[in-house]
Amino acid sequence: MSHSVVVIGGGATGTGTARDLAMRGFDVTLVERGNLTEGTTGRTHGHLHSGARYVVSDKESAVDCMRENRVLHRIAGHCIEDTGGLFVQLEGDSDDYFERKLAGCAECDIPTEVISGEEARRREPYLTDAVERAIWVPDGAVDPFRLCVANAASAVEHGARIETHAEVVDLVVEGGRVAGVEVERRGPNHRGEGAAGDTETFEADYVVSATGAWAGQLAAMAGVDLEMAISKGAMVVTNVRQLDTVINRCLPKGEGDTIIPHETTVLLGANDDPVDDPDDYPEEQWEVDMMIDVASEMVPVVADARMIRAYWGVRPLYDPNPESTTDPGDVTRNYFVLDHAERDGVGGFASVVGGKLTTYREMAESVGDHVCEVLGVEEPCRTDEVPLPGSADPSALDEYMDEFDLRSPIARRSGQRLGDRAPEVLDIDGPNPTLCECEAVTRAEVRDAIDQVGADLNGVRLRTRASMGNCQGGFCSHRLGAELYPDHGAEAARDAVDELYQERWKGQRHALWGEQLSQAMLNAMLHATTMNHDANHVVGDENIEYRAFDGGRTAVPEGSHGD
Repeated sequence: MSHSVVVIGGGATGTGTARDLAMRGFDVTLVERGNLTEGTTGRTHGHLHSGARYVVSDKESAVDCMRENRVLHRIAGHCIEDTGGLFVQLEGDSDDYFERKLAGCAECDIPTEVISGEEARRREPYLTDAVERAIWVPDGAVDPFRLCVANAASAVEHGARIETHAEVVDLVVEGGRVAGVEVERRGPNHRGEGAAGDTETFEADYVVSATGAWAGQLAAMAGVDLEMAISKGAMVVTNVRQLDTVINRCLPKGEGDTIIPHETTVLLGANDDPVDDPDDYPEEQWEVDMMIDVASEMVPVVADARMIRAYWGVRPLYDPNPESTTDPGDVTRNYFVLDHAERDGVGGFASVVGGKLTTYREMAESVGDHVCEVLGVEEPCRTDEVPLPGSADPSALDEYMDEFDLRSPIARRSGQRLGDRAPEVLDIDGPNPTLCECEAVTRAEVRDAIDQVGADLNGVRLRTRASMGNCQGGFCSHRLGAELYPDHGAEAARDAVDELYQERWKGQRHALWGEQLSQAMLNAMLHATTMNHDANHVVGDENIEYRAFDGGRTAVPEGSHGD
């Protein structure tokens, strides 16, 4: 009989760990308190690191990033856009640091090319004239939602059980070891099973905490003291894609000095400010303004762009030697697998902490190796060799597009998202209209996502990007809700639309000036007049206050409507 393992946490590391262990033959159950990607994974800026950012300050992390960058290209090509990256040196920036960056890349086996400012602007015309030269590196953009879901799907294919909306409320400790987890349902799981308030206990031979910034809170349930070095970062999303390359400022320890193209948008970010609680920290307007100001020094057109939303995430950093770290920004980006039997005298329990999205798979492999060693299992890791579901050659999808009545760019976007699942998903009875024009998401993709997550439009959003474009759900949320009605009924459909729209609203509150303020007001009027969303309908614990607009930037762009 196979050993049972419970993995706590539904982000990239958690789903990657569930996949790794399931492929090694373990009986795996993954529990997540919300949707997959609800924590740090869903709030990253999706930077596929080459490692170049860390070659001066953290070479071990840099080497890990470059190695995993190559692995992810092999197993998860459908989740990656090969943008390449530029570290740009502006007038007045340090020549010495530029050379140290270049030498560090060579030492860490990261390919580079030094190009002139003129060549950099030829590749990216919106770069400032102040760029004197740049270092090209193999950075990229990775879709964290698609990556996480693909890992979860692979885990299920290998026998794992995924339990979403199941919050761990206690660890079962018996005889000095963790023997299982007690969960409370926050609502039905993705299979529609269970109800809010239901409790269940999952027994296990071993428990892995892949809870990231929440690892300290989880460990405390077993009487373990685990201090995390949590920091928050703000990110801002533009309404159009101004560039096609990841842009970094070639300076040490910069905040807000990375610009990453994603799908039809560009992400600006992020800062690095220590916080105590990953669930309770301030989201401050000045952080949004700073992201825009710093990015504008490299790409001036950003200053006049329409910002469609801002969001914050927390980094799950761990400092093994906190007494020697004087600056919180110096905490390593490396990862650690903490065996609590060895560290704290509590058996059957380990936490994986630190790391980055780029290194999630290596982190999962290390956890798998550790669990095998503890439980006496000899089974090698194969996650670096076996492609994730949907990762076949995207060019092979082209021939299917006419068959399913999809035209470019709808065909291209659907193919990118679905990979080799496109024929299966797109072959539906009846018409297949585009439900979300901003992100080119069709009815077939939405129905496929509903089959996976049930009456949960935020879950649909994470799988398809529906409602994540310029209108932020204003013109498509009701269409998505209509797809729920036949199988889930009117009440579930309305509640799901409300929850989706509230989630979209949270990010818009910090970007309300100029044209985006007009868009938000249009959305509010449309939904108030057509769906009665201005009535006293409570979503969760609070109402959506459509007119509780922020003041916007300190210097409101000329011609805007202010607040």
